Amino acid sequence: MITRAARLTAALLIMAGLAGCSGSGNSTPAAPREESTIWDLFGNRRNANDTVAVNKYLWNASLEVLNFLPIQTIDPFTGVIVTGYGTPPGGGRSYRATVKISDPSLDARALKLSLQGAGGSAVAPDTVRAVEDAILTRARQMRVRDGNL
Repeated sequence: MITRAARLTAALLIMAGLAGCSGSGNSTPAAPREESTIWDLFGNRRNANDTVAVNKYLWNASLEVLNFLPIQTIDPFTGVIVTGYGTPPGGGRSYRATVKISDPSLDARALKLSLQGAGGSAVAPDTVRAVEDAILTRARQMRVRDGNL
């Protein structure tokens, strides 16, 4: 049998718990709740954090120039393309590339290219520069073709 004091204590604990859930005690009205439906999934609401901050011409030119390399990882939001090893047409040595496009402008400073030879061997700086030049040239051609000068 539960005593009267135990029942009173239990009731006080329940009321204290409910009072704690009532809010912070300030009188500012709560923000109106935004209603959503299943159709909101198809709406054109864009989050500013979801925008792509890479140059589309550099991105597409990188994929086109390095199309002989198998893609391992690709992330258009951070601008990183990582490829596996592949041999260029007419070449005898296999390469692996990592491309980082760090800016939305069509600028050479926005493009960072790293090449590795088979087994992690170093690649001549002239080769890296030639591939970078090919990507930049192709990106400019794409921009001229689109008429976005």
